[in-house]
Amino acid sequence: MKGLFRGSFFVLASISFVHSLSSSSVATECEDGSRISAGRMVDKGLIDLVLVPSGLAIMFGYHLFLLYRILRFPHTTVVGYENHNMRAWVERMLKASPGETSVALNVISNNMSESSSLASVSISLSSLIGTWIGSTSKLFMTGAIYGDTSQSTASVKYISLLVCFLAAFTCFIHSARYFVHAMYLMSTPGSDVPVAYVQTAVVRGSNFWSLGLRALYFATSLLMWIFGPIPMFACSVCTVLVLHFLDTNSTPLHNFQDCSPDKLDLVRRTRLMGRTTTPTQPQPSASPPRSMYVR
Repeated sequence: MKGLFRGSFFVLASISFVHSLSSSSVATECEDGSRISAGRMVDKGLIDLVLVPSGLAIMFGYHLFLLYRILRFPHTTVVGYENHNMRAWVERMLKASPGETSVALNVISNNMSESSSLASVSISLSSLIGTWIGSTSKLFMTGAIYGDTSQSTASVKYISLLVCFLAAFTCFIHSARYFVHAMYLMSTPGSDVPVAYVQTAVVRGSNFWSLGLRALYFATSLLMWIFGPIPMFACSVCTVLVLHFLDTNSTPLHNFQDCSPDKLDLVRRTRLMGRTTTPTQPQPSASPPRSMYVR
């Protein structure tokens, strides 16, 4: 993370250096007689080439660093912490009674519904961007944007957004597919399905869910590129800082013990007794009041 922060500061310093060179350049005259700075033209052409790749490099670098932590030190990441708990949850649900298994199926069904909803949103936004590319309107191509406003750069912006939303759609669809497969395995009556099969399906569904969200994060940064390279770079840096805070886990992994069937029955009975028992009212004292003894 320190390397990413140093890289961002280096990019900002180079931008200020380019801007100082452009401000000291000699003004030239255009065809219509208006005088503009030649260095300012060069600056607007270079700022997209400097800031946009730098912002994408910061995003990709952080996610590569996160992938390294997930593979080598999973206990330090939220993804590894959640996968550890999911595996233990699946193992317990497969050993539970049919009534408790229905609860697990409802949980997986809710996750599948959320994946399908986000997939629908992603493909809808992809269709909207495709229609936007095909239109001839030059929205957001005004002089208020400090950066390259040419038609070719605008096409690259929209195509990049389209790719991110399509990637998010693909990840969410695969997430729903793995959740459906996990439901098939858990709802099979009287079968000896290995626990590892269901664990793999649930964990992969969760991982594809996370990949879909990461694609939406990239799409958010590229969406800010429509308003200029400076908002895009600022959004990338802020996104990396927030994600580093959210992806870091400080809770130690719990070592789930394998309970025997007798212990599981005892836990169920204890829970049922705690739900059914009602507090008893205090019984009145059988002894007469003290006023009867006072003469």
